Amino acid sequence: MEKTNGFHHTNGNGQLVADMIGDDHSLTSPKTPLNYDAFLTSDNEKMVKIEHHFRKIMETLGLDLEDESLNGTPYRVAKMFVNEIFSGLKPDQKPRMMVFDNNFKYGQMLVEKNISVNSTCEHHFLPIYGKAHVAYISSGKVIGLSKLNRIVEYFSRRPQVQERLTRQIAEELKSVLKTEDVAVVIEAKHMCVMHRGIKDQGSSTITAEYCGSFKNANTRHEFIQFTGMNLNRNV
Repeated sequence: MEKTNGFHHTNGNGQLVADMIGDDHSLTSPKTPLNYDAFLTSDNEKMVKIEHHFRKIMETLGLDLEDESLNGTPYRVAKMFVNEIFSGLKPDQKPRMMVFDNNFKYGQMLVEKNISVNSTCEHHFLPIYGKAHVAYISSGKVIGLSKLNRIVEYFSRRPQVQERLTRQIAEELKSVLKTEDVAVVIEAKHMCVMHRGIKDQGSSTITAEYCGSFKNANTRHEFIQFTGMNLNRNV
């Protein structure tokens, strides 16, 4: 592999590895790569730094930040990054999970479908949006229904790759509920596919993580039927 400068490498054909990774939507780790030193910095300090650097980006692109409409954009972007679309990077924002005994002795799968997914592609910082369907079979413990939505929301609100997002939701559910019987399916559209590169407006991406009893074809098929997704029996 040939090094071209301090940041980018090429393969044997001269193609930038950064472009290859982005176009292939590949990921380097099932865990979000984090710089833990950043959590020592306050949100306000982060916003000041981001505002400064985003202002430089806009100026480099040729925008006149003296214009009234543009002048406040770096601040708005910084506030949005820290408090909203990347809030899932903050450990203290992780939803607190209270589990309860399954007093009803409900032994079938519980499915929460059509949970909104609003995330950001970590390769191009463009939106990912779609729906998540999650299910679990209680091993004796249950959680409030809204907590399923909150788990999806938390892991979505960070730069992501859809495969990783699917796995992180499943692993969190298994950890909280102390069960392997968990399923997660996400269907989403990627703006980096729709507005750059191939510019395909009609495609969507489906990822799935089936654990425990959901690896059984019949259980998996029942889950798919509940979600209403148009997938065949062998998915």
